Amino acid sequence: MRGLLEAGPLYDACMSKKLRFGVLSTANIGVKKVIPAMQRGALTTVAAIASRDLTKAKEAASTLGIPRAYGSYEELLADPDIDAIYNPLPNQLHIPWTAEAAEAGKHVLCEKPLSMTVAEAKTLLDVRARTGVKICEAFMIRSFHQWLRLRELLNEGRVGELRSVTGFFSYFNTNPANIRNRVETGGGGVYDIGCYCIHASRYAFRHEPTRVVATLDRDPQMSTDRLASALLEFPSGHAIFTCSTQLIPYQRVHFLGTRGRIELEIPFNAPPDRPTRLFIDATGDLSGSGITTETFPVADQYTMQGDAFAKAVYEDIEVPVSLEDSIGNMAVIEAIFHSASSGQWVSPQR
Repeated sequence: MRGLLEAGPLYDACMSKKLRFGVLSTANIGVKKVIPAMQRGALTTVAAIASRDLTKAKEAASTLGIPRAYGSYEELLADPDIDAIYNPLPNQLHIPWTAEAAEAGKHVLCEKPLSMTVAEAKTLLDVRARTGVKICEAFMIRSFHQWLRLRELLNEGRVGELRSVTGFFSYFNTNPANIRNRVETGGGGVYDIGCYCIHASRYAFRHEPTRVVATLDRDPQMSTDRLASALLEFPSGHAIFTCSTQLIPYQRVHFLGTRGRIELEIPFNAPPDRPTRLFIDATGDLSGSGITTETFPVADQYTMQGDAFAKAVYEDIEVPVSLEDSIGNMAVIEAIFHSASSGQWVSPQR
């Protein structure tokens, strides 16, 4: 696999100047995962953090060693020493604050899902064209070595013709105060984790599904989808997935073709403190005797995501997840909700 940066003038320039991130909010994913990871990046640093509560911003800055803290998002966006914004705000705030950041001349790495509707996501196309900044949805898997290797294996024909992708992603959380369990903030399984299964199938097939059919089970008190299953029909095969916010934690993705199968062991929450693995079965022996294992060194996928985004900024190349790609994913999410309501097959509309 090709390294993130190769030796040369660009490498030297990037290593001497890191992309300076400002973070909007003290959201857990930022404070616990993404910020520490980007602080270890070869090309990234976190220079400021903002919260609507200045005390919270100062506490996070002190704990994480971030130089500056702001008591409003507007103050952070006005900081001339900030090159890029990481936006981990609740889902309904992704689009407005990503747009605000772009209008302020900042590149934006925004948490997934990028929006709550296709129409919202499409508004960023004009924003990007007008401002010229980079905008990227934070599907960290797209920069991680096991997923890059998956693409290589599929391109090499190791499974033959890819015909089926099957995925499962679940965790257990019944706290009604948790943002993932609130409808008004884009809570529920499809938005939070089903989006990964959708993204994985689109990434593998390298096409958009022509139609989808889905069923949802909603929590009777919180009204969020707590169990969702969907079938996505692609031009060359099918993808199926189940996701849940109220099942035992588990995740796995299989990619099956005419001559082989690839399995990602921990596809989405790859551990940053131990190696990750994928399995290749080229024999079809049900006992598993023909399975080979590829092991990847310890790495933090959020560090790799930050460096890949910074590389796109420095080289002026496409970000790991383009707006067009994000709109495609959102179109499938919308179709899944429409199908679950109607009981019919629905074609995604971009």
